[in-house]
Amino acid sequence: MATRRRGFERGDRLGELLREILADELTRIDDDRLAFVTITGVEVDRDLAFADVYFSTVDLDPDLEAAAVEVLGRHRRRLQSAVGRQAHVRRVPSLRFHPDEGMHAGARVEEILRSLRHETHGADDPPARPADEDAPAP
Repeated sequence: MATRRRGFERGDRLGELLREILADELTRIDDDRLAFVTITGVEVDRDLAFADVYFSTVDLDPDLEAAAVEVLGRHRRRLQSAVGRQAHVRRVPSLRFHPDEGMHAGARVEEILRSLRHETHGADDPPARPADEDAPAP
Protein backbone atom coordinates (compact mmCIF):
# COMPACT_ATOMS: atom_id res chain seq x y z
CA MET A 1 0.00 0.00 0.00
CA ALA A 2 1.45 3.38 -1.01
CA THR A 3 1.79 5.99 1.68
CA ARG A 4 -0.05 9.23 1.15
CA ARG A 5 1.61 12.50 1.95
CA ARG A 6 -0.64 15.14 3.40
CA GLY A 7 0.95 18.31 2.11
CA PHE A 8 3.92 19.42 4.15
CA GLU A 9 5.92 17.22 6.48
CA ARG A 10 5.65 17.89 10.20
CA GLY A 11 9.07 19.57 10.30
CA ASP A 12 8.08 21.92 7.48
CA ARG A 13 4.86 22.93 9.22
CA LEU A 14 6.69 23.45 12.51
CA GLY A 15 9.40 25.46 10.73
CA GLU A 16 6.84 27.83 9.27
CA LEU A 17 5.13 28.19 12.66
CA LEU A 18 8.48 28.93 14.32
CA ARG A 19 9.29 31.52 11.63
CA GLU A 20 6.05 33.36 12.39
CA ILE A 21 6.56 33.18 16.16
CA LEU A 22 10.18 34.32 15.99
CA ALA A 23 9.42 37.17 13.58
CA ASP A 24 6.68 38.38 15.90
CA GLU A 25 8.90 38.07 18.98
CA LEU A 26 11.73 40.03 17.30
CA THR A 27 9.42 43.03 17.06
CA ARG A 28 8.97 42.89 20.84
CA ILE A 29 12.70 42.85 21.68
CA ASP A 30 13.98 46.33 22.48
CA ASP A 31 17.37 46.08 20.79
CA ASP A 32 18.25 48.48 17.96
CA ARG A 33 20.64 45.94 16.44
CA LEU A 34 17.64 43.75 15.59
CA ALA A 35 15.56 46.56 14.09
CA PHE A 36 16.37 45.57 10.50
CA VAL A 37 16.65 41.80 10.95
CA THR A 38 14.09 39.69 9.11
CA ILE A 39 13.51 35.99 9.74
CA THR A 40 13.48 34.43 6.27
CA GLY A 41 13.05 30.78 7.13
CA VAL A 42 13.36 28.02 9.71
CA GLU A 43 14.40 24.45 9.04
CA VAL A 44 13.68 21.90 11.74
CA ASP A 45 15.63 18.65 11.72
CA ARG A 46 13.88 15.27 11.57
CA ASP A 47 13.89 14.55 15.27
CA LEU A 48 12.85 18.14 16.06
CA ALA A 49 15.90 18.68 18.30
CA PHE A 50 17.32 21.65 16.39
CA ALA A 51 15.88 24.50 14.37
CA ASP A 52 18.16 26.41 12.01
CA VAL A 53 16.84 29.98 11.86
CA TYR A 54 17.81 31.94 8.75
CA PHE A 55 17.68 35.72 8.73
CA SER A 56 18.65 38.68 6.57
CA THR A 57 19.58 42.25 7.28
CA VAL A 58 18.54 45.27 5.26
CA ASP A 59 21.76 45.77 3.34
CA LEU A 60 23.23 42.25 3.69
CA ASP A 61 26.31 43.69 5.41
CA PRO A 62 28.50 40.83 6.76
CA ASP A 63 29.43 42.88 9.83
CA LEU A 64 25.77 43.51 10.66
CA GLU A 65 24.99 39.83 10.10
CA ALA A 66 27.78 38.78 12.48
CA ALA A 67 26.47 41.21 15.09
CA ALA A 68 22.94 39.90 14.55
CA VAL A 69 24.08 36.30 15.13
CA GLU A 70 25.61 37.41 18.43
CA VAL A 71 22.55 39.40 19.52
CA LEU A 72 20.14 36.64 18.52
CA GLY A 73 22.28 34.21 20.51
CA ARG A 74 21.94 36.46 23.55
CA HIS A 75 18.15 36.45 23.16
CA ARG A 76 17.98 32.70 22.45
CA ARG A 77 16.31 31.81 25.78
CA ARG A 78 13.63 34.44 25.33
CA LEU A 79 12.97 33.32 21.77
CA GLN A 80 12.84 29.64 22.72
CA SER A 81 10.51 30.48 25.58
CA ALA A 82 8.18 32.29 23.17
CA VAL A 83 8.24 29.26 20.87
CA GLY A 84 7.39 26.98 23.82
CA ARG A 85 4.47 29.17 24.89
CA GLN A 86 3.00 29.65 21.45
CA ALA A 87 3.79 26.47 19.51
CA HIS A 88 2.53 24.03 22.15
CA VAL A 89 5.19 21.45 21.36
CA ARG A 90 6.40 18.83 23.80
CA ARG A 91 10.04 19.70 23.25
CA VAL A 92 11.20 23.08 21.94
CA PRO A 93 13.97 22.71 19.33
CA SER A 94 17.27 24.37 20.15
CA LEU A 95 17.59 27.48 17.96
CA ARG A 96 20.67 28.07 15.80
CA PHE A 97 20.97 31.35 13.88
CA HIS A 98 22.47 31.76 10.39
CA PRO A 99 22.54 34.56 7.80
CA ASP A 100 20.42 33.58 4.80
CA GLU A 101 22.91 32.87 2.00
CA GLY A 102 20.06 32.75 -0.50
CA MET A 103 19.58 36.48 -0.03
CA HIS A 104 23.25 37.04 -0.93
CA ALA A 105 22.90 34.87 -4.03
CA GLY A 106 19.80 36.81 -5.11
CA ALA A 107 21.58 40.13 -4.60
CA ARG A 108 24.53 38.86 -6.67
CA VAL A 109 22.21 37.81 -9.52
CA GLU A 110 20.59 41.26 -9.44
CA GLU A 111 24.02 42.88 -9.58
CA ILE A 112 25.02 40.76 -12.59
CA LEU A 113 21.77 41.53 -14.42
CA ARG A 114 22.16 45.24 -13.70
CA SER A 115 25.73 45.25 -15.03
CA LEU A 116 24.69 43.35 -18.18
CA ARG A 117 21.85 45.77 -18.77
CA HIS A 118 24.24 48.68 -18.27
CA GLU A 119 26.82 47.23 -20.69
CA THR A 120 24.19 46.47 -23.31
CA HIS A 121 22.12 49.64 -23.12
CA GLY A 122 24.32 52.12 -21.26
CA ALA A 123 21.68 52.73 -18.60
CA ASP A 124 20.18 51.13 -15.53
CA ASP A 125 16.69 51.07 -17.03
CA PRO A 126 15.58 48.40 -19.48
CA PRO A 127 15.32 49.63 -23.05
CA ALA A 128 11.99 50.99 -24.17
CA ARG A 129 10.15 48.84 -26.67
CA PRO A 130 9.59 50.60 -29.98
CA ALA A 131 5.95 51.24 -30.74
CA ASP A 132 4.72 49.27 -33.71
CA GLU A 133 1.97 51.30 -35.32
CA ASP A 134 0.50 48.27 -37.10
CA ALA A 135 0.29 46.13 -33.94
CA PRO A 136 -3.00 46.07 -32.02
CA ALA A 137 -3.08 47.91 -28.72
CA PRO A 138 -2.77 45.67 -25.63
